[in-house]
Amino acid sequence: MIKYIAIASAATMLLLIRQTATEPMPVAVSNSTLSAFETAQNNYKNFCSSCHGEKVEMFVDRQWKHGKTKPDLIKSITGGYPDNGMPSWGAALKPKEIEELADYILEGIEKGSKYSFAAKPKSNVFASAELTVKLDTVASGLSSPWGMVFLPDGDLIVTDRTGEIYRVGKNQQKTKVTGGPAVLAEGQGGLLDVELHPKFAQNGFIYFSYSAFKTEGNDKLSTTAVMRAKLEGTSLSDQKIIFEAQPYLKTRHHYGSRLEFDRNGFLYVSVGDRGQHVPLLPQSVENDCGKIHRLNDDGSIPTDNPFVKKDKAHGSVFSYGHRNPQGTTLNPTTGELWEHEHGPRGGDEVNIIKKETNYGWPVISYGINYDGTVLTPNTEKQGMAQPNHYWIPSIGPSGMTFVTGSRYPAWKGDLLVGSLRFKYLNRCKVQNGKIVKEEILLQNLGRLRNVQMGNDGYIYVSVEDPGYVFRLVPVPMK
Repeated sequence: MIKYIAIASAATMLLLIRQTATEPMPVAVSNSTLSAFETAQNNYKNFCSSCHGEKVEMFVDRQWKHGKTKPDLIKSITGGYPDNGMPSWGAALKPKEIEELADYILEGIEKGSKYSFAAKPKSNVFASAELTVKLDTVASGLSSPWGMVFLPDGDLIVTDRTGEIYRVGKNQQKTKVTGGPAVLAEGQGGLLDVELHPKFAQNGFIYFSYSAFKTEGNDKLSTTAVMRAKLEGTSLSDQKIIFEAQPYLKTRHHYGSRLEFDRNGFLYVSVGDRGQHVPLLPQSVENDCGKIHRLNDDGSIPTDNPFVKKDKAHGSVFSYGHRNPQGTTLNPTTGELWEHEHGPRGGDEVNIIKKETNYGWPVISYGINYDGTVLTPNTEKQGMAQPNHYWIPSIGPSGMTFVTGSRYPAWKGDLLVGSLRFKYLNRCKVQNGKIVKEEILLQNLGRLRNVQMGNDGYIYVSVEDPGYVFRLVPVPMK
């Protein structure tokens, strides 16, 4: 996100300098010329929208963990709840601005029309520059459908962050799968990704990533974990925890948690920095946070992993210096692992993952702190990889896949990325391993959590709150 102010602070100037040439520059507005409503609206957009939605919509009908009165909101905005990923804004906003922001949120809940909520699509047909698609509903009645994977028989396994697992058959028939892991569904945690073993048809193995938890004294701690099990119909058996990121922490965000098998049968697990970038956990290979891990299918460590022989290093680490990777996919042409991760305010990244490579977080970044202060003066440093692509402002990326098959000839080979913040599917044209052009698809569909290619050659997307899974069906051009 970008902070709009008349007199640019050093942090804002730094961010504006980093603005890509293809991005429209924001218009600076002096808050002294605005009404209290307009000032609060502007502050909401600058400070709150990337997590809570562009138009206050995520506050409607939500469960309020820390209270929903005006004093409760003022307390939350001023001090934050860092362990749950909510930063404090007391240093960035004046007390009057915080009070006006609390009023804005409360009034927005009561009078949504005044706040120009982004209109839901009026049609299930979406036209793009080169292709028109129709949305077919595959599953409904979900909350936050995080992971999707297709079984050989065409059924879909969906994980819901609440902890539920569903098997979806024909005609939207949805059945709960039993035997899943116990999860901590708080903050950004819960039941997250799902992946099949490459030889699932022979061994029935299925993998789940989730936020595991334990209690130490008065503290409930959590971490990213992976469970392997056997799927038989709608039940799981032979459950085995094959990975637990260390250390367990008090925070409830930045779990990462995407799962991906490569062509050689190695399992890659993304783990976020858990909000612990100040002590530089992502820059040390002696812990599991802010890393991409590479495992054998049983959770053991491959002997050719880059840090296996390094003293005190965690042998599962494949790459490091990551913030919160919530998208991984294999390039179908090269077999390379592509990854994207959330930046702070600005600086969401796409990376091609290389063995033993340091991707820089938080030493280098194209983003700034949420409160507008400088996170780091560096966008590059020797020994740290540059992103393949980055977004300013942040789009809140989640889920990614390359378009394969023959159903979408105009999109074949393109990279698709979901946007949580802006509620669209981002189509990235890829040439010679670089993103050269982008197009917004399915605008205002919802917080787009995941996108996958199905066994049938169709593209599937999942959206949150309310949770749906949709199939994209090409419509013949007239």
